[in-house]
Amino acid sequence: MARNADVVIVGGGVIGLSAAWEAAERGFSACVVDPEPGHGASWVAAGMLAPVTEAGFGEESLTRLSLEASRRWPAFAERVAVAGGEDPGFQACGTVMVAADASDRAAIDHLLGYQQHLGLEATRLSASECRDLVPGLSPGLRGGALMPGDHQVDNRRLVTALLAACAAGGVRLVAQRAGAVSLHGGAVSGVVLADGSTLCAPVVLVAAGAETGRLGGLPDGVLPPVRPVKGHVVRLQGPTGAPLLDRTLRGLVHGRPCYLVPRRDGGLVVGATSEERGFDRTVQAGAVHTLLDDARTLLPGVDELELVECIAGLRPGSPDNRPWVGPASVPGLVIATGHYRNGILLAPLTAEAVAIYLTSGSVPAPLDAFPPGRALEAGDALSTARRPAEVSG
Repeated sequence: MARNADVVIVGGGVIGLSAAWEAAERGFSACVVDPEPGHGASWVAAGMLAPVTEAGFGEESLTRLSLEASRRWPAFAERVAVAGGEDPGFQACGTVMVAADASDRAAIDHLLGYQQHLGLEATRLSASECRDLVPGLSPGLRGGALMPGDHQVDNRRLVTALLAACAAGGVRLVAQRAGAVSLHGGAVSGVVLADGSTLCAPVVLVAAGAETGRLGGLPDGVLPPVRPVKGHVVRLQGPTGAPLLDRTLRGLVHGRPCYLVPRRDGGLVVGATSEERGFDRTVQAGAVHTLLDDARTLLPGVDELELVECIAGLRPGSPDNRPWVGPASVPGLVIATGHYRNGILLAPLTAEAVAIYLTSGSVPAPLDAFPPGRALEAGDALSTARRPAEVSG
């Protein structure tokens, strides 16, 4: 069969687009298959790059991975901007976390102690110190913490920049759904599209996020058990010249996590819920009400902003909250999925690891510790609902 590409990437989110671009940078012909490239979970996300705030009890290996990914972000953002001529909107702004009541303060202090035990950069703040950093905070808050190394990127500008970089690098985009992986002699031979046609390639990278399990053509157990975790997000808009925030604000409001992520154009992203509802992407009024109510509890000025969008997306969850990256048991099949809340943060590292694997046949550290088919580590089989890191937002 005639080869259409060296590698076909199933999934056009931030992981798939980053991997396709990195592969093209190394001389591989790459093709991305996705009905709406850039408009899945990556479009709904807030773009927080938060290895410290997201550090979860018992998840030291994931925290180390996230820290390494965070260090790559400034150079990655610059490379993407140069490649495609579009600014991905990276901002080194830091994060302030605040508590609405005494119980929330205790939870933040508990997390802060764990973060400092790991040697992470995080500092306890009094209520007045929080207001010095974020003047618009509610006067009733009980203090919090500063994570100066937790930054953000504008997720929608990022996928736009990645699409431009892919186009400049010769990556082909096919706006269809991938129905199945085609096999020949037990090895990958390409991807069958929804219209019945086939793209032929010796390597298929599955970067389909929450849709991973819907890809056909493979023996049972080859694809990892990714599940969709629903998240509501609200987008607000204020004046460009007088933003409410100049850094990411995360908070606990009577035990509920909430975050507010400012954009350069005066926009504000408020999120996010975490719900086990299967593939339901509908927007519920109650979830939106709770997000807005918690946001105004932290930052009353949000009442004056324009409500521009309410949206829900599906994060790709894994049983141990860790991604799967590397070759699967079927020759020619490569996996990069299950990044859950950290897909944007881990994109530079994941894409580089995939490109290195295509070149050398081995996955580099630290992602070599997260292979498909791995056994869960002791104590890591926490459900999303029970994950301690959810306390941090």
